[in-house]
Amino acid sequence: MDSTRHVTATVPGTPRPAPAGHDRRLPWPALLTMAVTVFVVVSGEMMPTAVLPAMTADLGVSLAQGGLLVSGWAATVVVASFPLARLTARFDRSRVIGAALLVVVLATLLTAAAGSYGPALTSRLVAAAATGLLWSTVNAHAASIVPERQIARAAAVVLGGGTLGTVGGIPAGNALADTVGWRVAFVALAVLGLLAALAVVVVLPRFPEVGSAAGGTTAQGRRPLWPVLATTGLGGLLLVAHFMVFTFVAELLRPSPVPTPALLLVFGTVSAGGVALVGAASDRYPVGVPVTVAAGMVLSLVGVTAVGGSGGLDLAVVVAWGMATGAVGPAIQAGAMRMAGAEHRVTAGTLMPVAMNLGIAVGSAAGSGVVDVWSTGVLPLIALAPAVLAVAGFALVGRLTTPGVPAAASRG
Repeated sequence: MDSTRHVTATVPGTPRPAPAGHDRRLPWPALLTMAVTVFVVVSGEMMPTAVLPAMTADLGVSLAQGGLLVSGWAATVVVASFPLARLTARFDRSRVIGAALLVVVLATLLTAAAGSYGPALTSRLVAAAATGLLWSTVNAHAASIVPERQIARAAAVVLGGGTLGTVGGIPAGNALADTVGWRVAFVALAVLGLLAALAVVVVLPRFPEVGSAAGGTTAQGRRPLWPVLATTGLGGLLLVAHFMVFTFVAELLRPSPVPTPALLLVFGTVSAGGVALVGAASDRYPVGVPVTVAAGMVLSLVGVTAVGGSGGLDLAVVVAWGMATGAVGPAIQAGAMRMAGAEHRVTAGTLMPVAMNLGIAVGSAAGSGVVDVWSTGVLPLIALAPAVLAVAGFALVGRLTTPGVPAAASRG
């Protein structure tokens, strides 16, 4: 039997079988380590929003200038991700993750020690560049240490760290800023990042890549890149729709009889459920899940227009919206990584943060433009346009990449 398995594994064009029991168990230590890494990254990205009044007052700048500490971060991730991923492509991914995380730690400590706005902004941009590299490398590595059939579950575990960063890390930073100062919040984040970097160095090398052979070339040739580009682009479009509305979420939820903080807490908590749901379903229904998630976003935006009618309805809308929002990241990442195969995995991992951050930036800017011209009340209706386009786009990509579609159509 051993020799039979060996022969089967080495036939050209056939996937390498996963180790015994691998289909039943995920590499939890590695995935949880990367989840903590993502927790640090997301908490670091959003930390200024949690401490902004105290931080800007201490640094002697306006709230508008303080906002650049977040928007400048997103722009740097977009610009730096591809060049840094390309420069580090030859190195072991676990070492790249550890080194990039250490850069984030050092830059975060420099932010905490900054005596003026210039050094604070500079250190933030350095951390953002390292974060762009972290996202692209973590995305690719999480998909490479599991068989292709488990990519969605692996992505859900890792991206769950980001959800926890939003739900838990940001409120914790706000509490620290209120009690002991905003600088302590950044120091605490740096300490957690250092512990995560040590875990990366110790844990990740124990879990080598197992998906490379399964995701490489096939008997029909190399996998095309266009489905990866389309999937990540459509994911960014979905975030444009979401952030057009979510940027002004406090104002839009104000008419509800349910207090806005309570609704936002429900939103953040339920979004974790969206991550888990995609992890359970996307590996089984890889074509249907992105379409369903995008359709859920459409229905949620329609529901936002009715907020204020009753507390029960408002809660239902927020639950549906939070579920759809939490599902976007893992659904898009799982789809892109599955379509990428081994030869495009780094590209797919890098496209994810670029598309997502562009979606956030464009959505927020477009929402601001709509509010300037009209009002917040029309935002959900206008945001339906990119969301509906995303539904149609995911359906088309699914059709063209599903076996059985004529080869000419599949080649695009």
